Amino acid sequence: MERAEAEAFLGLAEVVHLASTTAEGEPVLRTVHGVVLRGAIAFHGAPVGEKTEAVGRPAVVSCEQVVASIPSYFTDPERACPATTLYRSAQAHGMIERVDDPDHKAEVLEALMQKYQPEGGYTPLDASSPLYRKAIAGILVLAVPLSRLDGKAKLSQNRTPEERARILTKLWERGAPGDPAAIELLRAACPDTPVPAFLQAPAGCVLSCALGPRDVAEAVDLLEGGYWNQGVPREAIGRAQLGSSAWVGARDAAGRLVATARAISDGSRRAWVYDVMVAPSLRGRGVGEAVVRLLLGHPAVRGVSHVHLGTQDAHTFYARFGFRDRAELPPRPFTSTEMQLIRA
Repeated sequence: MERAEAEAFLGLAEVVHLASTTAEGEPVLRTVHGVVLRGAIAFHGAPVGEKTEAVGRPAVVSCEQVVASIPSYFTDPERACPATTLYRSAQAHGMIERVDDPDHKAEVLEALMQKYQPEGGYTPLDASSPLYRKAIAGILVLAVPLSRLDGKAKLSQNRTPEERARILTKLWERGAPGDPAAIELLRAACPDTPVPAFLQAPAGCVLSCALGPRDVAEAVDLLEGGYWNQGVPREAIGRAQLGSSAWVGARDAAGRLVATARAISDGSRRAWVYDVMVAPSLRGRGVGEAVVRLLLGHPAVRGVSHVHLGTQDAHTFYARFGFRDRAELPPRPFTSTEMQLIRA
């Protein structure tokens, strides 16, 4: 990884591993919550214990993410040798320093709160506040400057483009949790990978099978004008995207999100499609059809018995995918002990 990418990855890690030694040379290995701040990884702890004994000594801080397990048969039907794991990792080397300045300590603690309690619900930390002055003075805050930072992303860069395309297809077919996101990470790391059939898109667009937090603002920009979202706050529309079982989309040549669609699914019996939207300038070019086909092929949706959606004006469009008006279906009989309820 480039240093900036490795630093960002380290800063986003849920936990980091800290390795050092005591003055007697005994190893110390701890898992801590950390934030990247002022060119260092910082964390807090009790003012006594092994971490205090490591102050002033060399340390290694690391984090890792398993992206996907790749079985050997994805690329070779006989040999076991190709079996591997795709992953990302970052490792920093530096000396453990004690942070004593109250304002610096408060800054670290506030950054930790923002990372692990982003919803707020507390008075921001201030070293001069009577609410926190004593607590900040009594807590231990340590930092390891990122004197040497190494990041690695093993995402099939050593494979041929054709092998990578096969891996993308096999990941999509397997559909394990995290496989759609792994597909997007691999594509970003290896842009010369041929586009597999399930991601084929109209000219000038690129399909994405796993949208995420970075896409929320653009998705809401597309969706808040939809008739079904009238009166719905932007924040609520955004939360709905992140809470979906499947969320796909399309980007234009400049990387802007120009189409989005999502579904909620139980993975077996029912799935519900919501928030299908294409930017007005690209409608009529097949982008919507490509995005809906991708959504219906998503691992969370493709195996269910029934897929439902609601529309006021796109019946003809959805009929292409096999959807039928509920009024055309035979009524489902209810038993004498069964009630059909809806809460609005």
